[in-house]
Amino acid sequence: MSNSLRSSVTAGQRPAIVPQRRAQASVASPEDKPQLLAAVRLKKSYRKAGVEIPVLRGVDMHVRRGEFLAIVGQSGSGKSTLLHLLGTLDAPDAGEVRFDGERVDNWPAARRDALRNQKIGMIFQFYHLLPELTALENVLAPLMIADGFWAYRRHRKAHQIRATELLNLAGLGHRLNHKPRELSGGEMQRAAIARALVARPEVLLADEPTGNLDGGTGAEIMGLLQSLNRQQGLTIVMVTHDLAIANQADRRVKLVEGRLEGT
Repeated sequence: MSNSLRSSVTAGQRPAIVPQRRAQASVASPEDKPQLLAAVRLKKSYRKAGVEIPVLRGVDMHVRRGEFLAIVGQSGSGKSTLLHLLGTLDAPDAGEVRFDGERVDNWPAARRDALRNQKIGMIFQFYHLLPELTALENVLAPLMIADGFWAYRRHRKAHQIRATELLNLAGLGHRLNHKPRELSGGEMQRAAIARALVARPEVLLADEPTGNLDGGTGAEIMGLLQSLNRQQGLTIVMVTHDLAIANQADRRVKLVEGRLEGT
């Protein structure tokens, strides 16, 4: 984020997480940077009416720091399943998920929760904003969870400054006190992006971020994601069925019959 955003929040008392952030060379291209996120022979199946349905059949992939990767595939191909595994929201049947060189899918639940809260931002096709909270309160929610009641009270002013700056960056400075039902689809997605960024994640996982939006609004969301990637170096992994959207990423891979092509 910008220097003003980086300096706007005093660090709260959060669970210690390994791995630690590595120093990044400011002039290096994504190809020159180390791997941040990787899948190793991931397999996942689901059962329906007593029948096992394989979804992922040994996925191998990697994402380097500062890269914008698009994963494309038909509806039902397992794109969202893969993203949920990468974000440790679900566990693979076999294989590994690695973050900054360390296996993380087998971490205890509390440690995986802390990893997602501090290192992995996620945005979803259906936004998942809390309907009873304003846009500002939705963005603040991850910091409330991370800090706990008393630490959040101590840092509340700084947290509110940061959340407000992110909503301004997303073009929602005039909608801070509006609840989701008072926002358009594009505005809700912008609020969801701000929420995903508030804890300064190292990688953003985006599940069909333009899927529920009209073409013009979807283009605006893609413009925001590209700006975050190119100007601020945020690593992004996006899944989409739309080739025109996928072609705007640095690199594109395709999920076919449970395996990735083009890795």
